Amino acid sequence: MKVDDILELIEISRDTGKIRKGVNEATKAVERNVAKLVITAEDVDPPEIIMHLPVMCEEKKIPFVKIPSKNELGRAAGLDVGSAAIAIVDAGEGKKKFDDLVKG
Repeated sequence: MKVDDILELIEISRDTGKIRKGVNEATKAVERNVAKLVITAEDVDPPEIIMHLPVMCEEKKIPFVKIPSKNELGRAAGLDVGSAAIAIVDAGEGKKKFDDLVKG
């Protein structure tokens, strides 16, 4: 799964579907079983902030991926600041890309 594809999927989902921005929102989306995909950044400091997410995703069988930069993650989500985590709730017009990424 390429980083560019993930970022593009976030942008499409942001514009035509639904995303949850930030660790708290992503955590709530996972707890409520509405998250379809969770993306976190590798450069989160301290890493404890997002350590619970991969475990929760595994328990709930929600796909989970990491990308290198929280700034890229924030930008893709339409934020002016970095974001440690994003949850895609509805891929919108990115559904095919989403299916390709998750199956790939």
